[in-house]
Amino acid sequence: MRRSLAGLVGIACSAVFASANHIGIDNSKDHNRQQCSGMYSRKGWGGDTDPFIQTTFDKAPPPDDQDVFVSLVIFEFKDEDLIGVWPSPDAPEVPLPAKEYICTQPNIDQNFCNATQLGEYILSPDASATRRNEILSKKVNLRDPQVPKYDVKKTGYYCVSSTPFSDGAQYKGEINFRNAYGNLPAAQIAKLPFYAGITIVYAVIGIFWGFLYVQNRHDILPVQNYITAIVVFLIVEYLMTWGFYDYQNNHGSNVVAKILLIIVSILNAGRNSFSFFLLLIVCMGYGVVKPSLGKTMVYVRFLAIAHFVFGVIYAVASLSITPDNAGPLVLFVILPLAGTLTAFYVWTLNSLNYTMKDLLERKQSVKAMMYKKLWWCILASIVVIFGFFFLNSFTFAERSAPDFVPNHWKTRWFILDGWLNLVYMVDIAYVAYLWRPTANNRRFAMSDEIAQDEDGGFDMGSFGGSLDEEDARSPTREEMMNGSGGRNKGGLSPVPPKPVSEGGAGRGRPSLDGETIFAVGEDGERSSMDEFESPRNSEERQKLTGKKD
Repeated sequence: MRRSLAGLVGIACSAVFASANHIGIDNSKDHNRQQCSGMYSRKGWGGDTDPFIQTTFDKAPPPDDQDVFVSLVIFEFKDEDLIGVWPSPDAPEVPLPAKEYICTQPNIDQNFCNATQLGEYILSPDASATRRNEILSKKVNLRDPQVPKYDVKKTGYYCVSSTPFSDGAQYKGEINFRNAYGNLPAAQIAKLPFYAGITIVYAVIGIFWGFLYVQNRHDILPVQNYITAIVVFLIVEYLMTWGFYDYQNNHGSNVVAKILLIIVSILNAGRNSFSFFLLLIVCMGYGVVKPSLGKTMVYVRFLAIAHFVFGVIYAVASLSITPDNAGPLVLFVILPLAGTLTAFYVWTLNSLNYTMKDLLERKQSVKAMMYKKLWWCILASIVVIFGFFFLNSFTFAERSAPDFVPNHWKTRWFILDGWLNLVYMVDIAYVAYLWRPTANNRRFAMSDEIAQDEDGGFDMGSFGGSLDEEDARSPTREEMMNGSGGRNKGGLSPVPPKPVSEGGAGRGRPSLDGETIFAVGEDGERSSMDEFESPRNSEERQKLTGKKD
């Protein structure tokens, strides 16, 4: 065999990790002749049994009553240099001749191996002294394939390589990379405690949120109901995700595991759609700036449903279509999902900018600060995501190297999936904190802050706008003093005039209780309408004036 083993290792390492630790091996394609997987020792992760690698081949009927042999070698990736020999000491520095891997009769004649090793992989003469782990080289007869179990003593990245020794031999088999803790691949076992921890964190967030929700249940805003729903949804989704990996670890990749995988994929699509929907209506000011979105809410819901449908289609397609079979039709799956995602991004950012601009123009500084904090949260998330991608781009630039996956198989899951879940969790927790239920939810949402001008005085124009100057012009301070202002020009008005800012015309704005702000008269200048005052208004006026009627 003159094909470079390093090239096969590179092809096997660049392949996507299998969903279970049972991986097929055959010679239909070059990259199928070698399969690799990370393995933990019993001390490395714990477990009830000793980890091992078991290779089985399907029995093949011998053609013309002749034996069919397959060469097989099992090794840890760091010992890859010990497999095969160079024809001459200078061979590694020159492109030809290539390294010899299989013990054939010509190689026996050149003393690269001995007759007892015929059909096996050739090992370096000093392999026994310099190897880090055991190297198993064997010639397998497909008439009665018997492959000894390879025990894993140390944590590492192990490979099983094969090649037909007999001319025209076709073979097919399966490799079981069995770890001590269960059936889950070693590259994914870290997801089990990771998703369990995230589920617990979401449960704690749900407990605190539920306590505040029940405590202030009579003053809940509509947007807080949506936040409650997504917190409950996240607890269920991550619990199901953890359950999927736990079931696969205990029972392997059977039919039930595949059903759970489909359910988890659907829940993941629902989480993405619900999250974009919630972020969009929050940025629109729903519940805090606007009590209702009107027909816009219908359009937002339609967009969220469309994104969910396209997300489910994408998830099903990704599970059923392999990269080798992907064609132009995949674009019809990706493009609709990308379109709805882009619509959410553009609409959300535009809505947030419009809401902040509107609040600043109306001098609602407290509410504007809430949305400014939300803007900083979104900006920080974007910076973290792009920064992480930028740093990882240097790492993934070497993904074609044969040793890329062997050096990163323990952390690759976090780079591809884990850290995004952490960013999402922080964002959800922060939004829930900003919009948490309080005792004055509705009062805060439905009332406007008293605006002030630059000199610290009240800007009465922000409360109700100016009145028509001809029909309802407020009397000036001189007119009030002379008794000439207003409709009663014969003397002082029996009704206390409303105070206004100097040089500005305006009218007082009713408060939440139907009282006019700043309409507090002097003692002895009561209106004849006092007899119609409610007891509550009378009591509040006594508190303000400090006098009793």
